[in-house]
Amino acid sequence: MQHKRRRKRRGAAQQGEDNPLDQAVNQRDRSTLDMVAEAVRHKNTLLAYQPVVAARRPGQTAFYEGYIRLLDETGRVIPAGQFMGAIEDTELARDIDVLALEAGLGALAKARDLRLSINMSARSIGYSRWMRVLNRRLKRDPTIAERLILEITEHSAMTVPELVMDFMDQLQGRGIAFALDDFGAGQTTFRHFRDFFFDLVKIDGRFVAGIHEHPENQALVRALVGIAQQFDMFCVAERVETQAEADWLTAIGVDCLQGFLFGAPAVRPPWDDAGDQSADQAGESRKSA
Repeated sequence: MQHKRRRKRRGAAQQGEDNPLDQAVNQRDRSTLDMVAEAVRHKNTLLAYQPVVAARRPGQTAFYEGYIRLLDETGRVIPAGQFMGAIEDTELARDIDVLALEAGLGALAKARDLRLSINMSARSIGYSRWMRVLNRRLKRDPTIAERLILEITEHSAMTVPELVMDFMDQLQGRGIAFALDDFGAGQTTFRHFRDFFFDLVKIDGRFVAGIHEHPENQALVRALVGIAQQFDMFCVAERVETQAEADWLTAIGVDCLQGFLFGAPAVRPPWDDAGDQSADQAGESRKSA
């Protein structure tokens, strides 16, 4: 019987190795890694900027979020959703965080009235290159700190909560703000939430779609907004695409709104006088943010 079970296990393993779908997935991941490595090597990256507007004054932009983009060998813009999953556990992801930070700090130095949020993984906290880039720019212009927001996803923060808390404490003392992204995804315990001291939270966009028609999501979002208000944190709703969604969220006290209703991510931002943004916006997929 043991010999039969061993033969079955070997057969199953062999079947997995020869499975065309598995081979296709592995080949795709290898191709993605190669593409990202090439872009990082040549610094073929840029940010796409999306406005975050004041809920009660939607014509007023509170800040922008910068999304990292890669350029492939043809010059095509590749959104993060198409490569981050394949590289998240590799050093390439740390390099991407460094390049995003460099681009964001450069934009803040260029546009003196700009406030900008940049995404980072908690795994980059101990990455020396990331901190060197930040320290070098802040030494040159300390006023950048008060206009910089660092976004960390709820899932990422909960992988190393104590490290994130210490990191936030250090940088908040220098004027940098922190946002908890994907708030409501279910990873943060109330004990940790109380200790984190995020400056703002961004409600997971999965709960925002069609919220004016979904009582279950309404109850959840009301609770999330209440928690944010209790802890004196600014509250942003992500992926707002209709006026009905915006009106409902504004009515319950959400501070800011972000989504395609107010603008798609654009690689040529409003403060850049080099040309028209419309072509860049048209080229951004509605799923890319």
